[in-house]
Parts: sequence; C-alpha cells; structure tokens
Amino acid sequence: MSHRATWKTTTHDWRSDLDLGHLTDVRRRLGPPGAAGGLRHLILEVLAYANDEAESQGRPGHAIVIHQASGRVTVDDDGRGTDTRRDGDGRVLRKPVMATPDVRFIDQSHAPLLPDGLPRRGMSTVAALSSELVHENHREDGSWSQTYRYGIPDEGLAALEPRGWTGTSVSLRTEITGPPALTAEDLTSFPSLNVEVLLPDNRSSRIQ
Repeated sequence: MSHRATWKTTTHDWRSDLDLGHLTDVRRRLGPPGAAGGLRHLILEVLAYANDEAESQGRPGHAIVIHQASGRVTVDDDGRGTDTRRDGDGRVLRKPVMATPDVRFIDQSHAPLLPDGLPRRGMSTVAALSSELVHENHREDGSWSQTYRYGIPDEGLAALEPRGWTGTSVSLRTEITGPPALTAEDLTSFPSLNVEVLLPDNRSSRIQ
C-alpha cells in the first residue's frame, strides 16, 4: 500500500475523486439536444474502454449491451475490472473514471474518433450525461459498486458479493437526444472486442 499521490497517472489522475468543474462543463457543452451524439455515442464510449482492456491483455474480449424496456442500458465486459487499490490508510479507492476527465482526451482536437465519427471524450462524459449510472467492477481481490447522478457519486464504494468472474458493468439511464442504438458497423469497429446486443424482447445479436 502507498499514498495515492504517488500513483502513476495513465488515464485518470488518482489524486482526486471528483471534478465538479469538469462535469459541469460536459453538461454545458454536450447537454443541448443532439450535441452528445445520443445514447449510441455513450454506449460506444463504454465499449471503447472494454476494447482498451482487452487489447492491453492481448486477447479477444467480450461485451454484452443489454437494452431494457425501461430505457436503461447495461454494458458488461469480461475484463479485469476497473483498477481498484488500497491506499496507505487501507481505504479502498477505485480509479476515478466516472467523475474526473480522461487525460488522454482533454485535447479534443487530437482525440480518436469513435465509429459514429464523433471524438472519444471519456467515461466521465457518459456519467455526466446520465441521470443515473451504476458502476460495478469485479476483480480477483473483490467487487464494488457505486451509483452516480450526472457524474456525482451518491456515496462511497459499496462492497459486493463476488459474481464468479471479473469484469466491469456500467448501467445507465440518460435523457439526451440523438441516435439511440448501435449500428451493425459499430459492432465490428472494436478490433479486440466481440460485442453482443440483447434487446428488450430477448432477441440477441452477436457479431464478431
């Protein structure tokens, strides 16, 4: 265990759990009708992280996108689970992916494009634009959950019973306007990820 200030920043700065200014700016810029690219873009943002994880492990990953009749969408992958550590005081800390900016995409002029042609903005933009988002991560050494409303966490991490396999689950509800669903081309655009889509009527589409 060590102090969080000494932990290396790769995608997010471990020193802060919450950046209210960033979340407010996201909602200002991307909250107007059509600005964010719709639910489709938010799902692509989540899948991009799952693809990163699979690529870093050098293996094909799997993600399932579950659409519920209520409008809620869950993206569940089989990676190692979001990086979670204990600091020098023994506190459990998860990488602040939902409430602070991804340092790789702060300069949008150099951000890679997602399959919808819009720049990748980071997982915190998904949280900032979701009226409710539940982030679960399952790792070999434990499982935790946290609920966010427009990117702001309700409470601290809550421990979960292990589910038997590792991975990250992001379940969200959003009211933004724009394209609501992935296209067939979207599903084939993540080279390290196999994507399955489960629709409310339990029809399943898997394209590898």
